[in-house]
Amino acid sequence: MSWVFGYGSLVWRPAFPFAERVGGAIEGFVRRFYQGSPDHRGVPAAPGRVVTLLEQPGARTWGMAYRLEAASAHEVLARLDVREVAGYERRELDVTLADGRTVSALCYIATPQNPSYLGPAPLAEMVAHVRRSRGPSGDNVEYVRRLADALRELGAQDEHVFELAAALDGA
Repeated sequence: MSWVFGYGSLVWRPAFPFAERVGGAIEGFVRRFYQGSPDHRGVPAAPGRVVTLLEQPGARTWGMAYRLEAASAHEVLARLDVREVAGYERRELDVTLADGRTVSALCYIATPQNPSYLGPAPLAEMVAHVRRSRGPSGDNVEYVRRLADALRELGAQDEHVFELAAALDGA
């Protein structure tokens, strides 16, 4: 696998070497703040809320695709397996890149069956949860804001992310 697709913090903070970085989209999935983060944006006793993907026919989710260098691909994937350990599973998906190419990419998706899955909640509850969450990678509010900003830079629409970011900002 020479490509990785990110739709959460990988959009703005890959923290690994890559040969190419291109915006892209996957079909049939929506991004939702339904996954608990006991290791990055929260702690085991108080996990933060981060994104995962849910299958939804007709949906499109924008993110960032990274082509890995062959020499470092094994090491990068091993680091990503550690980074995404809290409930995420590897999936191979087709990604349509912004330049028109289609590539097969590795993507980490947290399913509802994993022990860190939080599921849906009313917006006010999500806002309160995100505001009180902090972990080794920083506070949860920063995660939401940085993701929203990165998606805007891509020209991507994501009402779920933008609604949560606006609510955190008091809009």
